[in-house]
Amino acid sequence: MSSDSADPVHPDRGILERDGFLSLKGVLGPACLAVLLPELEGRIDSGSAGTRAGLAGIPVVREALRSDPVRAAFHRLGFDGAFPTRLMLFDKSPEANWGVPWHQDLAIQVRDRVEVGGFTGWSTKQGIPHVVPPVSVLQGMITLRIALDPCGADDGPLRVLPGTHRYGRLDAAAIERLRRSVEPVECTARAGDAVLMRPLLLHASSPARVPVRRRVLHVEWALGPLPGGLEWDSFGP
Repeated sequence: MSSDSADPVHPDRGILERDGFLSLKGVLGPACLAVLLPELEGRIDSGSAGTRAGLAGIPVVREALRSDPVRAAFHRLGFDGAFPTRLMLFDKSPEANWGVPWHQDLAIQVRDRVEVGGFTGWSTKQGIPHVVPPVSVLQGMITLRIALDPCGADDGPLRVLPGTHRYGRLDAAAIERLRRSVEPVECTARAGDAVLMRPLLLHASSPARVPVRRRVLHVEWALGPLPGGLEWDSFGP
């Protein structure tokens, strides 16, 4: 997969490729959130961190992903041909005040299990096949994380280690080394703001200091087909 069609001199694209992430303001407006949030209520089991079940079939979710601000952001970054492949809803709440250590997003969601060289670590998550692809596949993907609630420094925001997406797939020793040498950035947000990030970027999240609801819509996008008969479990917005 390739994203070579992007304008290489666009400032936002340069920031994304340098740092591995880009903050976007006001991707979803108050009116969109007012319609979207009731449709997402009750989708996550009590005490659970999140879900991926059935989200792609919700019409207002599809509408949000094809809203003008989302399309405009993808256009100026050169991702016009991108299509969503995995959709998850996370909720950090008083009942599930979770944290995750520094990691990369390495698995992708596919339609069926097909054995192809370089694709390893098969698993099934909520009934959906997942596999770890070659690094080249992950380098051609982009993730959009939309904040559905305000998220300040005390609310367990996404933390990233800028530039770490450039080192490929990392083992535990490399992750620890980068964790000690790269200054983390906290991605605080207002409701409706978003972060675009590369899946290979090291990222983490701590439990909230004062637990409140902190919902995030996490959408992974690809730019082209998979090899050897593998198919993305994609949905067109």
